[in-house]
Amino acid sequence: MEFFKYPPKQTWDDLCQRPVQNQKELKDNVSNILREVKEKGDQALKFFSKQFDEVQLEQLRVSASEIQKAEAQLSNDLKQAIQLAFTNIKKFHASQKVNEKPIETQPGVKCWRKSIPIDKVGLYIPGGSAPLFSTLLMLGVPAKLAGCPEIVVCTPVGKNAKVHPAILYTAKLLGIDQVYKTGGAQAIAAMAFGTESIPQTYKIFGPGNQYVTTAKQLVQQEGVAIDMPAGPSEVLVIADESSDPTFVAADLLSQAEHGPDSQVILTSNSKTVIQKVLEEVETQLEVLPRKEITSEALVKSKAVMLNSLQEAMDFSNTYAPEHLIIATEAPMKLAESVRNAGSVFLGNYSCESAGDYASGTNHTLPTNGFARSYSGVSLDSFFKKVTFQQLDEEGIRNIGPAIEQMAAAEQLDAHKNAMSLRLKAVQNYV
Repeated sequence: MEFFKYPPKQTWDDLCQRPVQNQKELKDNVSNILREVKEKGDQALKFFSKQFDEVQLEQLRVSASEIQKAEAQLSNDLKQAIQLAFTNIKKFHASQKVNEKPIETQPGVKCWRKSIPIDKVGLYIPGGSAPLFSTLLMLGVPAKLAGCPEIVVCTPVGKNAKVHPAILYTAKLLGIDQVYKTGGAQAIAAMAFGTESIPQTYKIFGPGNQYVTTAKQLVQQEGVAIDMPAGPSEVLVIADESSDPTFVAADLLSQAEHGPDSQVILTSNSKTVIQKVLEEVETQLEVLPRKEITSEALVKSKAVMLNSLQEAMDFSNTYAPEHLIIATEAPMKLAESVRNAGSVFLGNYSCESAGDYASGTNHTLPTNGFARSYSGVSLDSFFKKVTFQQLDEEGIRNIGPAIEQMAAAEQLDAHKNAMSLRLKAVQNYV
């Protein structure tokens, strides 16, 4: 990790840049994949599976028997852990249900809003080197709670051409039976455009690498909604003398191990704290199975020493992290200044892993600075909010003249006439 001491504010934007590939090359490569899938469907998906994953697939859809057999392949301890996480995630997201009541804005004018579940949603579940069955919980639970009629899951397979049993067990727990063996940008294309095997969906959810994120952004331009531009994982930690360096180091490494394009940031007002944490990072790194991947991410990561904890918070708001850990003596006080963050973890015992798995909050969060304008996935993400209004004769009389005036001022005579005809009609009833 590169160390920066008291960087002036005018340099913060540069320090907050994420590691990225050549954008033109990335976009061109992803565009080619999207076009191939759009034109050739299943054939393209199988070709890319062979090219990228070195796996020959015969069928793309996971069979009912494969899903059924997955449960026996997991330990009871893991199944109980998944069930506990399922319960907490369901409890938290169910609490987000809101029943909105009609409101009378004027006598005779009623307005209300209704939440309608999206008919077809696509869930992208990262697989490959780290099959994230936890992401299926994070997306599948609110999709089911919302009542989405059709839920499609796409996830990469392992070298054995099979989906990880924990993903399949989680799908069964959720009551999802449409699981398909495809990953990367090609999976996003399949859910966006549809293929012979995979249905087209109206909104695509799920995190991924830069290829997946770019694919989501490109299909959005073609009219397919996405949850957010959720790319490589990241965390920013604010630590003071009260923090435990072993905890902080573990939190940094937990995000760095996601992939070589992940990024972690350590901030503190204490050089001693930074030195202790960096030493602990090196110690813990040596025993990690994903040491090579984690090391690549650490090369692009930073430790930043600032003048105060408040300045550290200001830096965090500039960075807008996916995950923010406030490992300080008075985290609640500092948390009042949070403006830009996907999810916040308060105090020395609130490790980011809790949010990733089982505390109940959603771990599908905005990255790459998008926390400045996006929220993480919630129950609302799976709804469309449709507004309704109903006017009676009294309502027409109360707001009709104002509408006539406004339409005339905008020189939209047809708009004015639609109201004038009704005004004339209700006045004749008096």
